[in-house]
Amino acid sequence: MTTPHNAAKPGDIAKTVLMPGDPLRAKFVAETYLTDVKCYNEVRGMYGFTGLYQGKPVSVQGHGMGMPSIGIYTYELYNMYDVDNIIRIGSAGAIREDVKIMDLVFGMGACTDSNYAYQYGMPGTYAPIATYELLEKAVEIAKEKGQKYFVGNILSADIFYNELGKPTAWKEMGVLAVEMEAAALYLNAAKAKKNALCMLTISDELHSGEELPAHDRQVSFTQMMEIALELAISL
Repeated sequence: MTTPHNAAKPGDIAKTVLMPGDPLRAKFVAETYLTDVKCYNEVRGMYGFTGLYQGKPVSVQGHGMGMPSIGIYTYELYNMYDVDNIIRIGSAGAIREDVKIMDLVFGMGACTDSNYAYQYGMPGTYAPIATYELLEKAVEIAKEKGQKYFVGNILSADIFYNELGKPTAWKEMGVLAVEMEAAALYLNAAKAKKNALCMLTISDELHSGEELPAHDRQVSFTQMMEIALELAISL
């Protein structure tokens, strides 16, 4: 079946999907790493591709910016296309001062200021977390590659240009970095009883003001991409 947001037909999408926010990063991953590539989606410019990595099928698709956007795409992948594993490969802003540009962060948990979980009618605050098996394997691969990484809480924020300024209170609670999607991904995975992991490369430092240009965010996160691809074919 197709949806209003995805033109893929049954069988077009692999069981594991890598998802960057930027659809051009999805295109870069497909063109750089995959063979026998087929583009299964161009609706709204949100490119989706399936190809082979070391002989195994892997898909990569953009998810856009913010929790409403990733919420739509991952809901459809889990529930309408029978995807089992989604690995977000995104960028983030470092909150903690020891987290630097190009460092890798694995989101073990995703704090949030979003109301996304309201829909589930829970009588308390749900803590969105990664699937442990994916997290454990990703850490093992990062260690093998000698990649610097952090594991811990990240912040999934609803606001990019925040009038309240820097997320000082989150820093005091040890939150590593801020992005805008992981909490919705983890909530959708939990509800669908599927698997999810958010992997992030630091593109800017809130504590220093240093940042990467847009083109570098699109094509320079190759260490994260390679770890994600190796994780994908191990599942």
